[in-house]
Amino acid sequence: MADGRRILITGIAGQLQALVVRALEQRGDVERLVGVDVREPPQPLASTRFVRADLRNPVIGHVLDEERIDTVLHLSTTTAPGASGGRARMKEHNVIGAMQLFAACQRAPTLRRIVLKSTTAVYGSEHTDPVSFREDTAPRTPPGQGFGKDAIEVETYLRAVDRQRDDLEVTILRFANLLGAQVDSTFLSLFSLPAVPMVLGFDPRLQFCHEHDAAEILARTATASHPGVFNVAGDGVLYLSQCIRLAGRVPAPIPAPLVSAAARSARRTRRVDIPADQLRFLRYGRVVDLERMHQQLGFHPTYSTRAAFEDFVTRRRLRGRVGPTVQRVVADATGR
Repeated sequence: MADGRRILITGIAGQLQALVVRALEQRGDVERLVGVDVREPPQPLASTRFVRADLRNPVIGHVLDEERIDTVLHLSTTTAPGASGGRARMKEHNVIGAMQLFAACQRAPTLRRIVLKSTTAVYGSEHTDPVSFREDTAPRTPPGQGFGKDAIEVETYLRAVDRQRDDLEVTILRFANLLGAQVDSTFLSLFSLPAVPMVLGFDPRLQFCHEHDAAEILARTATASHPGVFNVAGDGVLYLSQCIRLAGRVPAPIPAPLVSAAARSARRTRRVDIPADQLRFLRYGRVVDLERMHQQLGFHPTYSTRAAFEDFVTRRRLRGRVGPTVQRVVADATGR
């Protein structure tokens, strides 16, 4: 259609991105879709043009101009150092790649909107945290390393572009941990173990976002006007001990002084890749306020936090490896 959106999606070879592309390809208000990645998408694309390119490559600017892109959906930020080839390469991809992308966006005359997939990890995770983080709540101790720090820097660069272009609309979506049948995560590694590590004496509060809800809200904000910053998660909260019981697992309490060493050992065996910056999250957890998502975006996720986790357990076939007797003992011991 002549007045449809012309959207560029970064990281199109990713798992969540495949869901977003599928949702956008089915919309009547999208005229053109272009996907950028260094890897070819594993799934066939119906009507999306694929461009093999690194975000740091000047070709991105040419694509924005040639395709007359009006909307950029930046989804390529990565969370796992192991999958990225190490922490240094992960930071280069996340931060330097975003800087180059946003610089190209600033120069693109047809661009009118940037949607950034960010993370609630920007709030950090500490014992002094509020009951829930609102979008304008400043963390008392911002994350000083890892994915959370990268996300803060990426958001900062995007705001700088927003200040320099009055005609540009910026949407930042801060997602809680994503779960689903297609999207891999640290939680998949953790709950694939028969005994799930916990920090002794701690039971963190958790929120999850189902992959299909994430794809829907990304497609919605790419095709409609919703400037601002929004927390995104399923309603409700689960404790880690509740997740362990729902998955039919048993907890493996680890004394706090030994947690870092245990995580390093797990990374060496490649059974679980828990980045060092996420260890505090497994101790203190994190909960965010969703009022702005409900009221301003008008978005109500199909899956609550509990429903997202239960669907994840079912689709990943994680349930039932520990018998009901053991589960009852664990429930009695944890009081959950």
